[in-house]
Amino acid sequence: MTTQNTEQLYKDNVLGNYGLPPITFTRGRGVRVWDDADKEYFDFCSGIAVLTLGHCHPRLVSAIQSQAGELIHVSNLYRNEKQAQLAAKLNDKAGGGGKVFFCNSGAEANEALIKLSRLYGKAKSGAEAKQFKVIVAEQAFHGRTFGGMSATPQEKIQGGFRPLVPGFEVAPLNDLQAFADKVDEETSAIFVETIQGEGGVNPCSIEFLQGLRKLCDDEGILLLIDEVQCGAGRSGTFFAFEKAGIRPDAIGMAKGLGGGVPIGAVWMDDKHASLFHAGSHGTTFGGTPLICAAALETISVIENEKLLANVSENGAYFMEQLEALKAEYPDYVLDVRGQGYMLGIQIAEAPFEIVVKMRDAGLVVPPAGGNVIRFLPPLIATKADIDAALEIVNSVIAARVAELSAVV
Repeated sequence: MTTQNTEQLYKDNVLGNYGLPPITFTRGRGVRVWDDADKEYFDFCSGIAVLTLGHCHPRLVSAIQSQAGELIHVSNLYRNEKQAQLAAKLNDKAGGGGKVFFCNSGAEANEALIKLSRLYGKAKSGAEAKQFKVIVAEQAFHGRTFGGMSATPQEKIQGGFRPLVPGFEVAPLNDLQAFADKVDEETSAIFVETIQGEGGVNPCSIEFLQGLRKLCDDEGILLLIDEVQCGAGRSGTFFAFEKAGIRPDAIGMAKGLGGGVPIGAVWMDDKHASLFHAGSHGTTFGGTPLICAAALETISVIENEKLLANVSENGAYFMEQLEALKAEYPDYVLDVRGQGYMLGIQIAEAPFEIVVKMRDAGLVVPPAGGNVIRFLPPLIATKADIDAALEIVNSVIAARVAELSAVV
């Protein structure tokens, strides 16, 4: 099929909520992907933090093929061993003493967290359910369901869909006192991303996370952590909040957990798991044998290939090089932030033109947060891969700065 045919099929048949995609990808291997003209790109978008192991990792492909030949789907009315094994693995990653619910996406995982906050508040405040307020952070992104949108204080997400779900208050990220000031007798939970993704790659400080844990303990409310984008090893630890030495009451996961297949999951402490009972929540496709087999293999590769150490070491190197870029062009590269393989540069203009220029030069990256360019390489990316990407980044930004200087 030609590029023109594919483009026309999109125009005629695919909802335009993403705009018209500019190119057609046809195959990928490792950190590289090719379009239908056989042009090669470094993929530092990773399906927006989904392709943990890169494209078509042989172990992941084999695990999916093997499971597809045995059992693809059974409903959650019945047991399947892969779901039980994955639940045990995630419970172990979270420190044990909890239960896991499986769904299909980050939005669904976060919806379950919001439901947990309602059940918790109702259990505390009784039949009148006066305790239901959730405090979220400015620039947060928790999904596009009505609950997720309501917890996402961004006009581009909420616009056109009001009235939203009530009960959400907003405070600035990393401002512990502002969060504390919002807590009252109606509050049931605080809900934050450890590293904001769509909001502009904004990490929670260690002190802020530790302060939130103490605040929630002191006030008897839940600490809910969204690790949909920053989890599954992207920060250099399996969960990004581990760096703060805390444990949340519940964790939302998705994206990179399945290495490319659609999965969402929620871990919650045993103290709160009993709030859910038979019939109180559910999903048709969550936790199928096929999806759980893929997630188990993804975690196994992370462990066996020591990818957390790879991300920690090379992520620090990547950050250093981006800081050097900022030092060279301080009026254009305004900030560098993030952790591990979830990094961002804030630039002095909207990022879309630069994203296109980088793609034309052979590097795929996504924008975020108004004027931020994200770098989300697969966890398998090597120092050589990062150097190749940086060569493109440096070249494009140098050319753009020269272009802007010429205009002035």
